[in-house]
Amino acid sequence: MAETRPGDTRERILDAAERLFMAHGYEGTSMRQITSEAQVNLAAVNYHFGSKESLMQEVFRRRLDWLNEERLRVLRALKAEAEGRPLKPSQIVDGFFGTLLRMGSDERRGGMTFLRLLGRTLTEPSEFIRAFLAHEYQEVTDCYKEELFRALPDVPKAEIVWRFHFMLGATAFAIAGTDELRLVTDWQIEADDATDRLDRLLPRLMSFLLGGLRAPLPQFRDAAGDGR
Repeated sequence: MAETRPGDTRERILDAAERLFMAHGYEGTSMRQITSEAQVNLAAVNYHFGSKESLMQEVFRRRLDWLNEERLRVLRALKAEAEGRPLKPSQIVDGFFGTLLRMGSDERRGGMTFLRLLGRTLTEPSEFIRAFLAHEYQEVTDCYKEELFRALPDVPKAEIVWRFHFMLGATAFAIAGTDELRLVTDWQIEADDATDRLDRLLPRLMSFLLGGLRAPLPQFRDAAGDGR
């Protein structure tokens, strides 16, 4: 029998944990399930990761490191092509959100398993995962928000931040899977419109996000009840 290398064991544990966390959530997945799925003993998991929390972080880090670099690479290329001019909002939205969705077509980057795991985690996060993801995303989101500020100079920065927040939420819900859609609506989702049909999900989501980003500014009322 061929000898199993430490790197192979580590990747097998990460692959198994990714699948199980996607299917059952962080809280719903036990270390026993992970060791059984990966065909390793608990000592191997403890050796490579130390704890379930650290394992979850590594599951994300091996995908997010590439995603963050790719988002920054795309943004640098767009800025170089623009030669100092503000980018188009559609370019910024596609660079940030489109890059993520296109990962679903790349099994080397986790494919739809990782997309659904990320969507599920963002919609039902544990506190430590929320803090971890916020830290991992900080630099990249700041860069993209700055480009949105430049692209939309007539929109207050606070409004752009709120709309970016809404876009993150819509994307998280979309990639979590169609089961969530069935839970809150009476819609019957046809196979052709399932979440893993990225050729439909990507343009559909991009259209929705851009529509929200470009929507008319809200009208608020001050403390006296007067519109402003």
